[in-house]
Amino acid sequence: MAVMASAAAGPRQDHLWLWNRRWDLMFISLSVLMVGIPYLTYLGLLSIETSLAPFAARLGTTVGDLSRNVINGIVALSVGGPHMYATFSRTAMDTDFARRNPWFLRASLLIPVIVVTLAVVNLPLLLTVFFFWASIHVLHQIVYITELYNQRQPKTLSLISRAADYGVILTCLYPLAAWKISTGDFKIGLNDLSAVVGSIVPLGPWMVWAASAAFGLALLVWLGKTVMEARQGTIHWPKTIFIGLTVVASFFVPALGNLDTAFQGMNLWHSFQYLALTWMINHLRWQRGELERSPFVKRMSTDGSARSYYVFNIFLTIADGALAVVVFFVMRYVFGTTFDFAFDRAYYIAILSFLWIHYYHDHFLFTQPQVIRQSAPAAAVPATAAA
Repeated sequence: MAVMASAAAGPRQDHLWLWNRRWDLMFISLSVLMVGIPYLTYLGLLSIETSLAPFAARLGTTVGDLSRNVINGIVALSVGGPHMYATFSRTAMDTDFARRNPWFLRASLLIPVIVVTLAVVNLPLLLTVFFFWASIHVLHQIVYITELYNQRQPKTLSLISRAADYGVILTCLYPLAAWKISTGDFKIGLNDLSAVVGSIVPLGPWMVWAASAAFGLALLVWLGKTVMEARQGTIHWPKTIFIGLTVVASFFVPALGNLDTAFQGMNLWHSFQYLALTWMINHLRWQRGELERSPFVKRMSTDGSARSYYVFNIFLTIADGALAVVVFFVMRYVFGTTFDFAFDRAYYIAILSFLWIHYYHDHFLFTQPQVIRQSAPAAAVPATAAA
């Protein structure tokens, strides 16, 4: 986060970038390289399986599951958890937002009730809903960033142009995912989600054909639109680069073997983007004087506050982990459930309760790209912001 502040230093010379070229490439587009880190790390740990096997055996697990869970934990603590709590700096912690949307925030309290109920009654269904909603959320964030770029466009875009962008974004993740589901090979950790989907709709090649046809048509329209804009000299290069890299990464990730670790790569990139983007938006709002009635959020949005902002969200992540421990002990020793039952339910109850609230809030925030329309002063973020 400190690097984020220093990368944003200096005047924004090109109005098409969200902040400037260096910042956008570092935190929005070229950060796509992060997608491969979890899976490559997983393969690296498997390559030293002989050395890790005794330790994994003492824990009663395999090297593969140990590696997968270690990677999940690192991603969750470093960016996954912090990014979902960062949302609340724009909603529940923002006094003006809370005053304008009281019932929206109160409705959030229903989400933990739903999560607890599904965790106890039907955990596979909970996970199926989670992964489907997670994919929608990730794609919605990509659409939101696209719309933020559109706010930097000097001319009004046509409905066809926007539809072409949206179409390729919303379909790129599903062709290979549909193939995995149709062959019964869509497994996240120890959970077979193909079986859950198969209990709702019949599995078969039709899923692959439908998803592939939708993506193929959307891709052709987007490519045609992009070529036409390039010839007319109206192409928005920052947005086009971002969409192109997103489509490539999202299309191929479901083809990887261990989907749990593969999707952690998407989660790593998504969360890294989100943290940088949320702090930048809050910083712009601070510069415009919009946080005067929210002093705590204001302190975390000023020059030099990026590190404090990140550490605060790390603290909330650790606190949520402590909540999971409490839920585990209650389920294990008060209600007398088995270790595995209590461990899985405690983890998902603590994590998904806040994660789903984060999704819910973001579906509202992501409809407001105009938040970036009014630019900050030219030298808004000095190099000393990294301090």
